[in-house]
Amino acid sequence: MSFLVCENQTLLKMVNRYFIYLSYDGSSYCGWQIQPNGISIQEVVQKALSLLLQEEILIVGAGRTDSGVHAKMMVAHFDTTVNFDFSSADFISKLNSLLSHAISIKKIVNVKNEAHARFDAISRTYEYHIVTEKNPFLHNFAMRIFHPLNIEKMNEASQVLLKYTDFTSFSKLHTDVKTNNCKIMVANWHFDGEKYVFFIQADRFLRNMVRAIVGTLIDVGKEKISIEKFKEIIELKNRCKAGASVPAKGLYLIDVHYPDTLFL
Repeated sequence: MSFLVCENQTLLKMVNRYFIYLSYDGSSYCGWQIQPNGISIQEVVQKALSLLLQEEILIVGAGRTDSGVHAKMMVAHFDTTVNFDFSSADFISKLNSLLSHAISIKKIVNVKNEAHARFDAISRTYEYHIVTEKNPFLHNFAMRIFHPLNIEKMNEASQVLLKYTDFTSFSKLHTDVKTNNCKIMVANWHFDGEKYVFFIQADRFLRNMVRAIVGTLIDVGKEKISIEKFKEIIELKNRCKAGASVPAKGLYLIDVHYPDTLFL
């Protein structure tokens, strides 16, 4: 914990930091981060917490999901001087009652005051969902394709990703990041009879990276490009050479992992 102090150094209130775990349907939101021209997940959760705690709360997310992207598990941190058991079912229920059906708070845990939801994440994991038939219940939650894909080829190409670290070819152009290097630990596809699901885990992701990778792997699955061509696209470090980005609605953030030492 830390303390708020006034000018004469008198102790006022203790400040504690918490991780908040939540899931959301991103269909009706402009993404995670607060925007001037739309309603974001960050904005509505901040307002709900501030109302419930009766003090201004600012939350910092583990990353920025784009407009229309979903999260099965997002993590953010916030500080408060309110002394309360935020892990209680009663508090979680009250907080959820202030939020729309599209956002669900899962849990809130106390962490060390230096813990940071974004910078301390060890890994992030995403899924991308593709359906092969018209399904009204998945319309806002998956991309639809009209031809079967060669999943064996897509899985072969996915393993190629693990051999590289520079993913400039799959990064949104003109971003202000210092490096396009990422370490991908896992990348694979499976098909359950209705959906193709792509699973990818890395230490960090670039803007638009997963959607650009999936778009290029679909080209592999359609046998429009070979495995060797896929390797060449990565090595060229040129976004214009990779496939088109797939729609946001099929993308899900499903996990963010942290060191155990951050938790109290």
